[in-house]
Amino acid sequence: DIGILVFREGLECILVLAAITASMTGARSSCRRPVAWGAGLAFLATLVTWMIAVRIMSALSDNVSALNLQAATGLLAVVVLLVIMNWFFHKIYWGGWIRAHNRRRKTLLTHGNSAGASRTRLIWGLILLGFTSLYREGFEVVLFLQTYHLRLGGGVVLQGALLGLALSGFVAILTFVMQQRLPYRNMLVTTGILLGGVLLVMVGEQAQEMQLAHWISTTPVAALQSVIPDWAGLWFAVFPTYETLIAQTIAAIIVIGSYYAARRVRCTAEPV
Repeated sequence: DIGILVFREGLECILVLAAITASMTGARSSCRRPVAWGAGLAFLATLVTWMIAVRIMSALSDNVSALNLQAATGLLAVVVLLVIMNWFFHKIYWGGWIRAHNRRRKTLLTHGNSAGASRTRLIWGLILLGFTSLYREGFEVVLFLQTYHLRLGGGVVLQGALLGLALSGFVAILTFVMQQRLPYRNMLVTTGILLGGVLLVMVGEQAQEMQLAHWISTTPVAALQSVIPDWAGLWFAVFPTYETLIAQTIAAIIVIGSYYAARRVRCTAEPV
């Protein structure tokens, strides 16, 4: 689950950086270096943000019960994942995010020249572009992984993050070093489907944690208690209670509904 999420966010970051640097060829190829510096700084900033978040969670654990803290961070993780999986959000906001970066890049390259302050502003502007492109995705990952860190420890989180980073790094090498044209749309859709499964599992786990913390009630579904095996709860977080099943159904409706809403917006926007 962790590897899939990190890889998904890595793909989105690579797509933004590829859009920014696509026109930086020939005499402008030197402009790619400040963008890379900015992305590198953002990676370091993400690690610092992770350490700060872990410290905050450790401090809170001294005053808040483990179940309440897991329930709270799990709820935050579900909200983050719902945003990541929201196709309508991506159609409107994320598309605008790329366009805004491209507009900023065009402005910088148009007004940038080799003289004095303008050259300095160009370099720092490109560094900021690279930084925001990566840090936005890194911040989402940091928020999402806190619940895994509380529940499973740092070792599991590190292994999953390294797996996602390795996959993202491979795609980045193909994109920026070997200049390969990759089917990003298909890759994003595939990882989106995998994340859909992760979302349903997380929502089921989150609802159960909220039940254990007595945030919500626990109402067994008598007809399903003998039908749903124990391994379904262990592996897929499918439990025979109304609260967990309703929560997973609502999450699925939100994701699927946002997909069709995004398609409707696209069809409406297309000229007849």
